[in-house]
Amino acid sequence: MNNFLLMRDEFVLLGIILLLLVVEILLTDKDKKNVVGIATGLFALHTAFGFMPLGEGSMFGGSFQTTHLHHNMKNILNVGVLILLLQTWTWARVKWSNRNRLTEFYIILFSTVLGMYYMISAGDFLMFFLGLELASLPVAGLVAFDLAKKRSAEAGVKFILMAGVSSAVMLFGISLIYGITGSIYFTEVAQSFHLTGLSAIALLMFMSGLAFKISLVPFHFWTPDVYEGAPVPVSSFLSVISKAAAVFAMILILFQIGKGMTTVWKPALFWLAILTMTVGNLFALRQKNMKRFLAFSSVAQAGFILMGILAFDEMGLTSVIYFSAIYIFSNLATFGVVQVISLKTGKEQMDDYNGLYRTNPKLALVMLLGLFSLAGIPPVAGFFGKFFLFMSAAAHNYYLLVIIGVINVTISLYYYLLVVRAMFLRKSDKPIAFFKNEWPVQIGLALSVIGILVLGMYSPFYEYILQLASN
Repeated sequence: MNNFLLMRDEFVLLGIILLLLVVEILLTDKDKKNVVGIATGLFALHTAFGFMPLGEGSMFGGSFQTTHLHHNMKNILNVGVLILLLQTWTWARVKWSNRNRLTEFYIILFSTVLGMYYMISAGDFLMFFLGLELASLPVAGLVAFDLAKKRSAEAGVKFILMAGVSSAVMLFGISLIYGITGSIYFTEVAQSFHLTGLSAIALLMFMSGLAFKISLVPFHFWTPDVYEGAPVPVSSFLSVISKAAAVFAMILILFQIGKGMTTVWKPALFWLAILTMTVGNLFALRQKNMKRFLAFSSVAQAGFILMGILAFDEMGLTSVIYFSAIYIFSNLATFGVVQVISLKTGKEQMDDYNGLYRTNPKLALVMLLGLFSLAGIPPVAGFFGKFFLFMSAAAHNYYLLVIIGVINVTISLYYYLLVVRAMFLRKSDKPIAFFKNEWPVQIGLALSVIGILVLGMYSPFYEYILQLASN
């Protein structure tokens, strides 16, 4: 019984999914709006329950493993999903409660999160791949959720095709690793996975599949089209929660099986980091649609995350987790504002934000803090997140990468300030009219702002993650 408690988070979330199926059957069409409150409330309880102490151990012969670090990674994802659910409150009630598809959204979303749990806690490649597919396939349904729009259906097709190709490449890499080592368990693979030509190809193919999930260049081509075509809450989910889970999985697996192959994957990640930062920033400069703008911004942020992975030590691991938590709050703040404006007005172009501060000052300030955090401007949390990433890379003599990273931070500051200029300095003959959001949406935006401010000034959080990473 104690062993099964190690899967407490997975069992509770699975129970919520099954309960929502029962709710879908019992509620009448008139009462479907209540699904929003039920789903959000249940997940809020699940998030709070997740902060209760949980033991360490493994199950199923080591296929599933839980440590305090794994558990806290899941808690970070839970907080992000909860904020996302609060921000989508109005979108769900207004747009989908009368279409008999509201419950589907939450069931698919929670199923995806459940897959991410198994990705993080995987002790072998089979558990990891099953979790990855559970976290990926339902997303195609979310991307194409707005069937009335051809662009949403097109985005869903693009996502499922690219996800299928990336999964096939990754699975072939996993099969090669199994053929070389004779095992799929990470601990056993680490003992016999050494540098050969075939093992290098196997590892690079495996990493290529994960690179798709994180939107690393040149595996990023799906990102802007899918983000633009998908509903804004789904774009936010892909940009924040999905990417963070893939990053957590990559660094955990590399730390277990990559010690004897650093001469292969470190140079690959080095050039991927440079390409991802540079290409993401240069393409973001040209964007006028806010969702495509934030899509390329998220691509660039993935390049910065690789700097921490390259460090390949406790400080690098800590900086990646710390930055990912900050990135969740920062991106949810920006996407949250884009979402509420898109829902109320249908406007998604950067020029539509001209004069936003004069009509909706609170939304403009939330967007300002989110953009400043993404740009790495002190004293908001994004500055400290990037600082620790740069420090971890510099500690291992990646000075060229740090210099290129600083140059890219400067470029990103320019295009983030374009949005700030539109909101605060430019005037518009037809500005976005003042509107008031429902209280759950306001709470979701407020939590994003609190996270941006507190994580940058509350140093014990970084120290706590460092302590877990060192154990």
